[in-house]
Amino acid sequence: MTYDLVVAGAGPAGSAAAITAARSGARVLLLERGRFPRHKVCGEFVSAESLDLLRDLLTPEHRHLISSTPRITQGRIFIEGAVLGAEITPPAASITRFDLDSALWDSCREAGVETRDDCSVQAVEGDGPFMVTAAGLCHVAKSLVNAAGRWSNLTSPATRACMTGERWIGIKAHFREAAAAPSVDLYFFEGGYCGVQPVAVASNGSSAHINACAMVRSDVATTLSDVLRCHPTLVERSRSWEPLMQPIATAPLVFHGSEPLQGQVLQVGDAATFVDPFIGDGISLALRSGNLAASCLQALFSGKGSLQQAAENYRITYQRELAPVFRASSWLRKMLGWPKIVRKPVLSLLERTPSLTRQLVRMTR
Repeated sequence: MTYDLVVAGAGPAGSAAAITAARSGARVLLLERGRFPRHKVCGEFVSAESLDLLRDLLTPEHRHLISSTPRITQGRIFIEGAVLGAEITPPAASITRFDLDSALWDSCREAGVETRDDCSVQAVEGDGPFMVTAAGLCHVAKSLVNAAGRWSNLTSPATRACMTGERWIGIKAHFREAAAAPSVDLYFFEGGYCGVQPVAVASNGSSAHINACAMVRSDVATTLSDVLRCHPTLVERSRSWEPLMQPIATAPLVFHGSEPLQGQVLQVGDAATFVDPFIGDGISLALRSGNLAASCLQALFSGKGSLQQAAENYRITYQRELAPVFRASSWLRKMLGWPKIVRKPVLSLLERTPSLTRQLVRMTR
């Protein structure tokens, strides 16, 4: 069977690509190696600039996710005794991946996407059309979108070559906390950081479910309990937390330059590049890149353009509209890695000058 588009991976990026393509009339096959619903290591922060797109992608019965979830109005950074704060305007939303990915999966099927879960892509042959092998079956596709995440069978040799040196891991769990503030709080320590934000609030405001998600070097910590002991303020805050799930982890976390294309395969979300989680734009960039990829392919679907033209259009637009966020996050990561003797005066300046902190936040938008 021949499809206009095969999408590998049904996270926010892959689902956005599949829904956008199917609504344009394309025949779409979406392959997901996991099963829904499931938790995912993620900060679960959805920045405001992508909420309208998310609302459009979701079917009406799932749009309550946007209206009923907590709004994040402030960001705070706790680092080396300093506290840097900035308003988040307009507010972001906090949506669990357990709920978000399932809602997008349902919305894909409602849009006419053929969906298959527990179905990992094993091999790809060709450079358009493509022969895609998954779960022992071969599918022919005019176009292919890789949304399988930062590490999969489709990961390019260039990205694999970046897997050297320090080993970073991601760890996450949900907890119950009394009256959490509508804030995303980032606790930085030597060798990593942990972000904390509410993902659900009791109707009377008496308690909240919070997400604690960390990125850490494996020589610093390998469990969430270890992470929570790495920052004195976080140690105190977490004493009264009640666990709501077993922690989950993922590895490796590999930083590399943006790679929107691999041959004629369009890459979206973390498959294109892995954005520093503390930026808070991972879900937003996933949704936007998936939507952009499918939009660029519409000329191919309608017979008015070639795959090569669509791929080049995607590459150019991705580098213009999305890549600046990755460059800003890379700069911020390098700044946080400066020697303490250099970093401390900069942090002191930011603490005394809120306008500079706000500008740093704007750089990631």
